[in-house]
Amino acid sequence: MPPSPHHIRATAEAYLNRHPGERQLLNPLFAALAGTQDPTHRKTFPAHVTCSAIVLDATDRVLHIHHNATGKYLAPGGHAEPSDQDLVHAALRELFEEAGIPDHTVAPLPGFETVPLDIDVHDIDANPAKEEPAHQHIDFRFAFRLTAQHMVTLQTEEVSGYDWRPFEETASPTVRAKLALL
Repeated sequence: MPPSPHHIRATAEAYLNRHPGERQLLNPLFAALAGTQDPTHRKTFPAHVTCSAIVLDATDRVLHIHHNATGKYLAPGGHAEPSDQDLVHAALRELFEEAGIPDHTVAPLPGFETVPLDIDVHDIDANPAKEEPAHQHIDFRFAFRLTAQHMVTLQTEEVSGYDWRPFEETASPTVRAKLALL
């Protein structure tokens, strides 16, 4: 069973307790939660929830994956699946699927075990091939530390490269700013 609307709302509220100034940014999330559709389903429009894993290595470099669909280097992540018990597990599953990094080789950053480091709302262009209109992803970004040496093994159907960047060069400005505060 995918993460429930109750779980998503509780996670967002815990995040907003740390970042109360971001409540307005999350209006699309609360609108999706108020609807009748599953807010994690990839066909829920105009907005749905996605999950990402912000992974830092021992030298505080952040893993970026080249996503074929966007052509951008981003954190490993994507849509929740019915087998994901919560948002954290969705992020960890995506990390394994895209980068081949198993969950036992990472640990949540202290204080971020169940609360995301960042929640971002971003626009996604229409994709006529998938019969998707333009919509928004509400990305819950959970932070992890790589605790064991592990090779990145890419899932080549969706991703085609990776890069470990100093956190000061993290693709997301909001993640970069929040990592700088830690």
